[in-house]
Amino acid sequence: MKDNLDKPLDKSRREFIRKAVTTTTIAGIGASGTGVAADKGNNGQGPVKSDPFTLGIASGDPLPDSVVLWTRLAPEPLTENGGMPDRQVPVQWEIATEKDMNDTVGKGNVKARPEYAHSVHIDVQGLDANTEYYYQFKVSPDRSPVGRTKTAPAEGTDVDEIKFAFTSCQNYRYGYYTAHDHLADEDLDLAIQLGDYIYEGGAQGVGSLDRDHEPSHEIESLSDYRIRLAQYKTDSNLQDAHAAFPWIVTWDDHEVDNNYADAISQDNDPTQEFLERRANAYQAYFEHQPLRPSRIPDGPNLPLYRRFTFGDLAEFNILDTRQFRDDQVYTSEEAADLERTILGDEQEDWLVDGLNDSTSRWNVLANQAPFAATDQNPNPEVQNFGSGDKWDGYRADRERLLDVMAADPELNPVVITGDVHRNYAYNLKADFSDPDSETVGTEYAGTSITSGGDGSGITQYGPSHSEPWQRFFNDNRGYVRCTITTEQWQTDYRVVSTVEEPEASASTIASFTTDAGDPGANLASEPHAQPQQSAVEITEIRPDQDGDLNNEYAVAQNTGDTAIDFSEFIISFEGGSQNYTFGDFTLGAGETVTVRNGTGEDTESTLYADFGGAVLNNSNPDTVLVANDKGIVLAEASYAPV
Repeated sequence: MKDNLDKPLDKSRREFIRKAVTTTTIAGIGASGTGVAADKGNNGQGPVKSDPFTLGIASGDPLPDSVVLWTRLAPEPLTENGGMPDRQVPVQWEIATEKDMNDTVGKGNVKARPEYAHSVHIDVQGLDANTEYYYQFKVSPDRSPVGRTKTAPAEGTDVDEIKFAFTSCQNYRYGYYTAHDHLADEDLDLAIQLGDYIYEGGAQGVGSLDRDHEPSHEIESLSDYRIRLAQYKTDSNLQDAHAAFPWIVTWDDHEVDNNYADAISQDNDPTQEFLERRANAYQAYFEHQPLRPSRIPDGPNLPLYRRFTFGDLAEFNILDTRQFRDDQVYTSEEAADLERTILGDEQEDWLVDGLNDSTSRWNVLANQAPFAATDQNPNPEVQNFGSGDKWDGYRADRERLLDVMAADPELNPVVITGDVHRNYAYNLKADFSDPDSETVGTEYAGTSITSGGDGSGITQYGPSHSEPWQRFFNDNRGYVRCTITTEQWQTDYRVVSTVEEPEASASTIASFTTDAGDPGANLASEPHAQPQQSAVEITEIRPDQDGDLNNEYAVAQNTGDTAIDFSEFIISFEGGSQNYTFGDFTLGAGETVTVRNGTGEDTESTLYADFGGAVLNNSNPDTVLVANDKGIVLAEASYAPV
């Protein structure tokens, strides 16, 4: 499929979204709205001061006849009560079919309440299916910007095309939301956020970036979570993206606490204490997202998994892999326990029943952590695999879903994934212990918006040694754009040149397609193809021994007949997490160069990466990569288990 979507969107729509416009008097007609929203303020019964719409506006959870409109009033967003008085505040809303808000189809009044941080969640009903609308809020005399939204097509109707994007992992302190700046210019039906909308830690801005976290400590109280979410919401690029199209959101761990599992915190806090923290986090999350009022949390519980059907073309199953999971484990033997669950019994039954009953052409699992087997060896005899955070640590759940995918050749399952701060494309195998088993689905994993800062740019096309079902890997930042038609799914990996500059450029680093009835990812386009003949080989590698980095090394050889300019080439240890970039260096024909992941004196044939820092566990097979000056992987080798 030809990629013609990189053309910039007409800027008039973007400028319109950013600009507040006047409206007529608002009175309720034919639509429902519910206002919910925060803790006691310090402004008594006084008036709302200054602009209350500092956190922008959003819409979400589109149905054929309904969409949720959201805003939160916060003239002083980084204060405990957002600068709002301790009273209910009337909010008027309006929805229309035209940008100038003249053709109004719904109006109403709602009360923004202090016990829910003066947020409003308006479930506008009675709308036409598959229709574009515009909306605006008013708190006299202030008017919000105008947002654009769109309802879903009616279930069972013919739909030719759906365009959407998905994002994840937007750590505020690691960089500018440049990706959101470009995302807001896309012409989409919806966007999906797959988790780590905020980060709970107290660490401050990275490098010279003036993006320190507020509050400066790790957040735990309701006030803390509100301020942190408000800080993220003040970003103008994020606001533009939310105002451009409806969003469907789900969470991962950092919305509460890193690597938490159900009622278990990473620090093993007392259960009741952690559940109180979870209740604070869930309430603040609800207050800041375009979720239906019916999803208001009940203490530490919030029913987040849900399903959206877009005509006869696609059904989106939005998963929650945090609230009901068993704790992470770190051996393959434990991971293979048939009783372990990442979804919980009720959610798994809901998902399986939905897949079995679906009549949609494409069936999407919107999911947090990698579903495919990664470099954690699927053999249950292998011990001490790395992170149990992924589906690798919940193999029984994964195998049951793979069985569902394999049973229906017309299901066309596609898993979209966040969390890992990298782009991946995977073929989902019926049995990951057998790479030659049937491909039963496709997984497209997206990189972070900013988390981790600028990546290495390393890009690999095709399988890796430890993941033969991999079809693509890339270490940049950005978002993923998808176009679905009856016959084909296209995924475009959109990456930004840097997260350290607000005006950075964006490009499509690769596009993949999946054909209906033929699962798996097929490379459609790439800007820098891997050379057909690579004269570089890795002839020897060794992992660190007893924590001594000088014992970890890789030897690369020029196997060709001419010298190779190695300037800006990369040798990457630990599966891409520790990268040595060559300076001005030439490798002669037949010559070798050794890079040691430690400290020492460089020679003509031995160089030292001088990383220092923590040593990663190499007890499993891991990889060393050699990439050229464009970041394209030329050679790869795997460590043997130690």
